[in-house]
Amino acid sequence: MNDFDVIIIGAGIAGNSAAFHLSEKSDLRIMIIEKNDISSGASGLNAGHISSTGLGDDPNLQAYLTHGSLEIFKSFQIDRGYDIEFRQSGSIAAIQSEEQYDYALKEVLELRSKGKYAEIISTKEAKSIEPEISDKMHGYIYYPLRGQADPIKATTAFALEAQNLGTYIKVNESVNEVSSKSDGTFVIKTNEDLYTCNKLVIATGAWTNNLFKSLDLDIPIVPIRGQMWSSKSLPPNIFTAISATQSQYDWNTDSTSDKNNPPELTHKDGKRITRHLYGRQRKNGEIIFGGDRENVGFTEKVDFSGVESNKNHVTELFPFISQIEIEKAWFGFMPFSIDGKPLIGKIPAYNNLFIVSGLASSGFGRGPMAGKYAAEVVLSDYMPSILNEADPSRFDQLN
Repeated sequence: MNDFDVIIIGAGIAGNSAAFHLSEKSDLRIMIIEKNDISSGASGLNAGHISSTGLGDDPNLQAYLTHGSLEIFKSFQIDRGYDIEFRQSGSIAAIQSEEQYDYALKEVLELRSKGKYAEIISTKEAKSIEPEISDKMHGYIYYPLRGQADPIKATTAFALEAQNLGTYIKVNESVNEVSSKSDGTFVIKTNEDLYTCNKLVIATGAWTNNLFKSLDLDIPIVPIRGQMWSSKSLPPNIFTAISATQSQYDWNTDSTSDKNNPPELTHKDGKRITRHLYGRQRKNGEIIFGGDRENVGFTEKVDFSGVESNKNHVTELFPFISQIEIEKAWFGFMPFSIDGKPLIGKIPAYNNLFIVSGLASSGFGRGPMAGKYAAEVVLSDYMPSILNEADPSRFDQLN
C-alpha cells in the first residue's frame, strides 16, 4: 500500500523528530522520504552544538526550541539508551576586544535578569575548564547548560525510534513532483514510486523552495553554504563546546539582512564582514570547527581560504591548533528563512500542508523540539501562540 496518513519529506533532525513524535502519540500510518541517506544534509554535517541558556522566567520560542531540544537529546541518551555521544559539557565563548567585552557584559546581564544561565568568567577561570585555552583574551562567556552530541548518531537515533514505532522510511529516493488533489490530499511522485497522503510535512531544509514550486509556492528559504574542517584523532584537548563573540558583536551592528539576504551571514556581496567560529572535540578525538555562512546558492565546493581563516581564528583561542593539520574539510547547505526566523506549522495555502524548516545555523540544536512542535500541529491542526513568530502565514505568498 502506498497510501499514508502523513508523509514527511526529509530525514534530517527536524523531520525525523516530527516522525518520532507523531508515531509516539498516534496510530497514524507515517512515512519519511529522503533523497539520500538519513542525516545526509546539514543535520549530519555540523559540529553538534546544543545551545541553551535555560527557559528563564518568561520563555520565548527560542528558549523552548533550544532547551526543549536539550532535554530531548538528554532523554534519548539516558532514558532510551541511544549512544548519541550527548554530553552537557557547557560552552565557552571567547571575548577578544574591549568592545566585545562591553557587548558581552550587556548580553549576559540581560540573560541573567530573565532568569537564564550565563556568566562572564576570567581567563584564569576559563583555563580551569579548558586548560589549553588562551589567556590573552579579554574574558569568556560561560554557558553551563549547553551541550554537544554526534549529529549523525543523534539524527539516526530519531529515525530508528520512529521506525520502531511503526514509521516507514524510504532512503535514496528522490521526490520529483508534489501535487494536490481536489479533496485536499497529496500525490508524491518519486524516482521509484507514487504515494498519496492526507497530510504532508515539508522538512527538506535548504532545498525547500526548489522542491515545492510544483505547488506554486514560493517558500522564502535561502540555501546558505557553511564550511567545516577537522583534524585527525588526537588526545583530549578541548572539553566544552567552543565559540567566539566576534560575529555576534558584528551582527549587532550590521545584521546583513536585506531583501536578498537573511540575517547573520559572514559574507555579503562576496566580501567577508565578520568571522564566526564554533566547534568542539569529538569523542573519537577529532577536533572539528567551522562557521562561515555564505549566500552563494548551491555552490558545491569548499572555499579553502575560508577554512584557513577559520583555523587561524581557532588558533587565537587555542594556540596548539597551529601545530595540527587539517585532515578534511567539507561544506553543507543550511536553510535560512529570509527574515531569520523558523517556519513551523501549517501553510495556509493548502489545508493539509505543514512545514518545519528555516532553523538556519542551529537546526541540529533546535530541530528535536521544532519537530515535536510540528507533530503537535499536524495532530491537532492548531497553532499554539508560542509559534506565532514561526507561523508560515507571516509570508503573504504562503496564504
